[in-house]
Amino acid sequence: MNKNFEEGLALVSEAANMIHDEYQGSAQVVFIPPFIHLNAVSKLISAEANLFSGAQNCSNHASGAYTGEISTGMIKSCGASFVIIGHSERRQYFNETNDWLARKVDAVLSENLTPIYCCGETLEERESNVHFDVLKKQISEGLFHLSAEAMKQVIIAYEPVWAIGTGKTASTAQAQEVHAFIRSLIEEKYNKEVADSITIQYGGSVKPENAAELFSAPDIDGALVGGAALQSRSFADIVKAMK
Repeated sequence: MNKNFEEGLALVSEAANMIHDEYQGSAQVVFIPPFIHLNAVSKLISAEANLFSGAQNCSNHASGAYTGEISTGMIKSCGASFVIIGHSERRQYFNETNDWLARKVDAVLSENLTPIYCCGETLEERESNVHFDVLKKQISEGLFHLSAEAMKQVIIAYEPVWAIGTGKTASTAQAQEVHAFIRSLIEEKYNKEVADSITIQYGGSVKPENAAELFSAPDIDGALVGGAALQSRSFADIVKAMK
């Protein structure tokens, strides 16, 4: 929840121009602004340049008397292609449960949008050595009702809660260990083809200084960028770290 309307458009415009001029790779870049920016941001960027837009949240209802909510149909009509589901802040501050998020995933897929499903443990859970149990529960309850074909459409973002906005970052080895674990869960539930096809992103104080090392890990396919995305220069530099 940052930037007013004019500031938000200026930030996306700056970052998109930097990426267009400086990035030669093939990674998809997704701008995920507050809802009031979404339609204008979608018009600023081009899928032909591998630039896309997405929403930070959605309702699990298609329409109706749910004042203040935004449906996936509304999001799609704004030109967006992606929706974040279950960000740790939504789980923590708005008490979103895995069952609730499973319904949101279904709503996103019903509009042929791509869900970015977030999972991750708190510091207490990691120090208690139950983080793998927490992750398995979040993923199985939120996603494993899907068919194999539907599962292939999902992006998973691992975001250790203890590394969000704290300046702390999971080491590349720690992040890789969790990403490999998540992929193994998917292979066990579905098959190796599904597991290998899914994009698993890391989110948690990603910045230009650590992006290249994180991206070098075999099971880390990208990043869900937070605070570093509020500066066009740092965001563009993170994109450039993705080969």
